[in-house]
Amino acid sequence: MTEPLVLIPGLSCDARLFAPQWPALAPGRPILVAQHDRDESLTAIAGRLLAVAPERFALCGLSMGGYIAFEVMRQAPQRVTRLALLDTSARPPTPETNAPREQMIALAQKGAFDNVTTLIWQKLVAPARLADEPLRLLARDMAETVGAEGFVRQQRAIMSRPDSRPGLAAIRVPTLVLVGEEDLITPPAEAELITAGIGASARRVTIPGCGHLSTLERPDAVTRELLAWLG
Repeated sequence: MTEPLVLIPGLSCDARLFAPQWPALAPGRPILVAQHDRDESLTAIAGRLLAVAPERFALCGLSMGGYIAFEVMRQAPQRVTRLALLDTSARPPTPETNAPREQMIALAQKGAFDNVTTLIWQKLVAPARLADEPLRLLARDMAETVGAEGFVRQQRAIMSRPDSRPGLAAIRVPTLVLVGEEDLITPPAEAELITAGIGASARRVTIPGCGHLSTLERPDAVTRELLAWLG
């Protein structure tokens, strides 16, 4: 049996975010998908994950999943055997980045969650994929599964996240830092910052023609990198 793998989806996403990778990653490997829509803080989300995760595991998070992965590394670094950070950032929130999140929370609470998913879609994928209707419908369906209340809790957790940059140098496990070349939400500069902060144990990969939803936009390329990371 190979080492267990814990996957953490992004904002308004569920296990389907990693569906294209599942057939290659799952054989002989226990996989757990984190529950990340029930709590309003990264501390609580990570605590919930650690309570059900195996004693030792590989950890992979995309976007918000990366924020949670950093929190897991703060709480229980000895339990993580290797780390994959996809399309994410180590920076803390700012008033400027939180302002649009506040607006989306307000829309969701007013019953206009459909408007929220439409707004998010505009930055979620590479420009060339904006007309990809099956991908858009999948993103919308995942968001609807998480629901407006789950979305609000997730946003509040994101908006209160700490600065993860000071802890980067303490990460010693093999780390994959992957980003879509056309990611408008957490652009390649964020991956460069994370990689430089971690140092020798980190490997950065940029996926061409890809936005923020790298696992769905360029599934084969991401699967190859995850398999190489898992060894």
